[in-house]
Amino acid sequence: MMGVFRAWGRVFGGSRRGLGTHPPPGDAGFGTKARRQLSPRGSSKPLGPLGDRPVPGLLRTDSLSREELAAVLRAAVVDQKGPLVTLNKPQGLPVTGKPGELTLLSVLPELSQSLGLREQELQLVRAPGKETSGLVLLSSCPQTTSRLQKFFNHSRRAQRPTATYCAVTDGIPAPPEGKIHVALALEHIDGVSLVVPVKSPSRKNIVEGVKRTLSHFRVMATGSGCALVQLQPVTVFPNQLQVHMMLQLCPVLGDSTYAARVGTVLGQRFLLPAESRKPQRQMRKL
Repeated sequence: MMGVFRAWGRVFGGSRRGLGTHPPPGDAGFGTKARRQLSPRGSSKPLGPLGDRPVPGLLRTDSLSREELAAVLRAAVVDQKGPLVTLNKPQGLPVTGKPGELTLLSVLPELSQSLGLREQELQLVRAPGKETSGLVLLSSCPQTTSRLQKFFNHSRRAQRPTATYCAVTDGIPAPPEGKIHVALALEHIDGVSLVVPVKSPSRKNIVEGVKRTLSHFRVMATGSGCALVQLQPVTVFPNQLQVHMMLQLCPVLGDSTYAARVGTVLGQRFLLPAESRKPQRQMRKL
């Protein structure tokens, strides 16, 4: 199950639901018997379907031309008002990359042209990462872009979340609501780049790339040993939400990188060292 992250964009208190992952109508999205639908916390009444659109596939940019990718993004536009354009970024599309790589930024000129924006080219304001589907906010006005980016920077310094994500997790977090505050660092282990937690980081660690990260989480519904979790990152770090849920011993369903670090013995979950497990496809029987 891929793409279980789903972004909900928030700007100045307003919100619009992102595309993300939607199970087919009538399916709660938790596999065979989980067509037994999710139940909201504190209620025995089944929760309705998580969405009314089919689950989108992983976008592979290596099979697309620039014009084809621009057409995909043009079809994903959900709102265009004044200088602002909002679109649903599919999972698998990188936002930035090396020169010559096909990315969201690289096709903004073609997208701008297809939307009839001749005078000003679209600029990126906010976007979820490569492995996340969700809302991208673009602006064709440099002044508007600058004001919005200042707003997001100010909110981050004030530790106010500016984006909300939803994820299905393998396991139910306990307690069902709280904050995850941990220092993270990017390390290269056996040729693979992995984000790892750092205990009691020193000032030297912080200077060398260790970052203190913070996310809010809240369980919204549960079913079949899984949970629908609302996540609000306050800080920005690669794979922050995936790692935070791994540290809760409830990895994101479909996470083939960090879920492998959660082991189980006699029904009890524990965290394995990063060096002991290589990324692998996550499997779960329901």
